[in-house]
Amino acid sequence: MKYAVMAISGSQYLVEESKQYTVDRLKAKEGDKLNSNQVLLIVDDKSVKIGQPLVKDAKIEYKVIKHYKGKKLRVFTYKAKSRYRRRIGFRPYLTDIQILKISTATKAKK
Repeated sequence: MKYAVMAISGSQYLVEESKQYTVDRLKAKEGDKLNSNQVLLIVDDKSVKIGQPLVKDAKIEYKVIKHYKGKKLRVFTYKAKSRYRRRIGFRPYLTDIQILKISTATKAKK
């Protein structure tokens, strides 16, 4: 089983090939195929490659599935003994992506 840890817009995700993940909103259109070289770790059946901070010549190819708004999150604040209460909420913008390929550059042996 091959998996990797990648960074997308400030967050790190443990990803596997051909699986879907929900990340913060990306500035790409639905259906776009993107490449990321922000790979921190790659684990293969035979080897483990740890980046310092990034793995050299590693690349993850993924596809944007859809953009949407998440569930509403409510935040409640109050100040004690003053009858001050405030409830606000927001819906985060999210993007679903599908990992297509995790690849590393393999050097030819001489």
